[in-house]
Formats: sequence, structure tokens, C-alpha cells
Amino acid sequence: MLRKLAVTKNGDLIEHATMQQLSSPEIAWYWIDFHAPTEKEAALLKEYFQFHPLAIEDCFHYLQRPKLDFYEGYLFFVLHALNQKTLRSEEIDLFVGENYIVTFHLKEAPYIDRVIRKLKGSDKERNSGPEHIAYMLIDQLVDDYFPIIYQIEDRLNEIEDEEGHKTYGTLMNEVFGIRSDLLKLRRTIIPMRDLLYRIVNTNTMKSDTNRQAYFNDIYDHLLKLTEIVESNRDMTADLRDSYQTLNSNRMNAIMMTLTIVSTIFIPLTFIVGVYGMNFDNMPELHWKYGYFGVLIFMGLLVSGMLLWFKHKGWFRIFK
Repeated sequence: MLRKLAVTKNGDLIEHATMQQLSSPEIAWYWIDFHAPTEKEAALLKEYFQFHPLAIEDCFHYLQRPKLDFYEGYLFFVLHALNQKTLRSEEIDLFVGENYIVTFHLKEAPYIDRVIRKLKGSDKERNSGPEHIAYMLIDQLVDDYFPIIYQIEDRLNEIEDEEGHKTYGTLMNEVFGIRSDLLKLRRTIIPMRDLLYRIVNTNTMKSDTNRQAYFNDIYDHLLKLTEIVESNRDMTADLRDSYQTLNSNRMNAIMMTLTIVSTIFIPLTFIVGVYGMNFDNMPELHWKYGYFGVLIFMGLLVSGMLLWFKHKGWFRIFK
């Protein structure tokens, strides 16, 4: 599908422009959006615009690393958007010439619709030219990263608030799920950050200092996003370590409890086992107070062992 928009020298926006209208001397600049084009539509990249074959090849070989290539008469951008549901990267390609901008993408691109709405409602945006439209697209694309990052931060805060209300396995599954999402974001944000660093430091795009400041602003946003992602990854590592430590302490407490119980019952079991043997020649079996004597001895033995355990500090783990 193709969307063709053209801006006249008077600042009027022509929607659904024809290819003949695009070449009119009354047109200041135009924008063609290729959305999952057919073979006939895609052929315009070569036949009408005569873009470099390598650039055209990059459009169809999904997924390229974000980059900026300089060709004679135009710039070629490879950008990465984020799918809000899967968090996977989605490629969008930009050709930016002196009086045109061409966007190419195979997936839905809501940020393009937002830029078009801004063009319709603002004379200033229409008179800014193709390079400013490229800035607006990159800015909208990067702005879509923030809600995803903030959603992950909210999930981390919920995990902290729910500490003690969920099982160790459930918490670990959530933490590792978040770490996986952060890794996906990192694979998208860092290459985009490197691309913006190249844009703000290239001589080709430094003719307009005011416009360069806009790209610097996007670069600052990507730096902030990178810091948030790294901070959240560190937070998930801290949560993982704290939960593992907590779980280890709980296991130690359980093992200590079982050890104390076992240690107490070992001598008791020995005593009961000795006097449970069926030998005839066992004088203690015929004592009048032998049964009560053994019970008292066993009680004193247990009490003595508990006092000794307390003196050794075995019960401190339960505090």
C-alpha cells in the first residue's frame, strides 16, 4: 500500500497525491509511505527514485542493524521500532532527499500516522521540509519506547511490594521474565543510541544548527532509556540475589530445625531401643520405678540438650 502526500510552496497539504502531481513545480516537497508494498509498488524504489540497489536490498532483508548511509543526493536510514506486545524490533527504512522523504516498512507503524496528523494540523511542520519529518518520525518512534520501559518498572515495583506473598518459584519466573524483556529492549535501544550518536556528530547533517539540536534531544532520550534499562537489569539481579539469599536462609532454618529434632530424638531412640530388647536377664525391667525413672532421665536429657543448644546459639537463626 502506498500513501502519497505532497506539500505545495504555499504550505497546503495534498493527500492522496498522484505521481504526476509529485513532479509538479508547485510542489515544495513530498512524502511517499510504502507499507508492505506489492512487487509493482516496490519497483518504484528502483524505477522512479533510482535508489541504490544496496539500499533497496536492505529494505527487503529483514532485520538490518540501525544505520545511516550516505548516497549521492539522499540519506538512507535503517531504524528500529518496538512492537508494544512482543517487544521485538520492527524495521522502518527512510530515504531523505532534498525535496522528498520515502518511508518503507512491512509492519504497522502508528508513529507514522501520528506524524501525518501533525502535518495536517500545523503549517509550521509542513514548511519544515523532509529532514524535519525524518526527525519527527525518529522522535515518535523513540517516544514509543518509554511506555514499555515504565511498564517494566511498574512490574518490578509490584514484585517488591508482593515480597512474601508469592512462592519463590513464582517470583523467580517473574524476575527472569522481566530480565528477558529488558534484554530485548537493550538489543533495540543501544543500536539506536549509536545511530543517533552518529547523526549528531556527522558533518552531513550539521548545516542547520537548530535542527541538529532536535536530534541531540532524541539522543538524550536514548541515553536516558539506556540508563533506565541498565538500572532495571541491576535491580532484577539484586532481586534475584536477595530472593536466593532469603530462600537459602529459610532452607537453613528448616534444616536447623530438623537437625535439632533429630539430635534430640537420637539418644531417646537409643534408650527406648535398649529397653525394648526382649532379653530375660535385664534387671532394670523388674524395678518398681524403672519406667518412671527412664522417663525422668529422658526428660532431663532433652532439657539439658536444649539448654546446651541455646548456649551454643543454635536458636538465633529462628529470630
